[in-house]
Amino acid sequence: MSFTMHCDIVSAERSIFSGLVEMVIAAGSLGDLGIAPGHAPLLTALIPGPVRLIMEGGEEEVFYVSGGFLEVQRGVVTLLTDTALRADDVDEAAAVKAMEDAEKAMADQSAELDYGAAAAQLAEAAAQLRALRQLKNRAK
Repeated sequence: MSFTMHCDIVSAERSIFSGLVEMVIAAGSLGDLGIAPGHAPLLTALIPGPVRLIMEGGEEEVFYVSGGFLEVQRGVVTLLTDTALRADDVDEAAAVKAMEDAEKAMADQSAELDYGAAAAQLAEAAAQLRALRQLKNRAK
């Protein structure tokens, strides 16, 4: 029998996941972090990137979150995000195009550019692609 904890992933629109997990791996603002049962209480910011859930029995599910917060309380991990998707639902072609568009806009020094918006678009697209790669690596 493995040790588990309850995990909820909630976006602004809906609940994406709710269930028992053995471990949560997420991209925190200070680096990747792993949360296992018995972890100390914690509240941290999340950056755009993949969230991996290790389910009972070792099966893994991958999600993409656009940022937000991760809270750990006794036996419960909650991720509150603006946007959360199962990695299967990320549109790879759209993410690649968004990345290319942002890189092109940042390289064009003559255009009027909201550099912050272009950088945010680039970071989000890269994070979506990272979630997809983790999902594909899991399938191998």
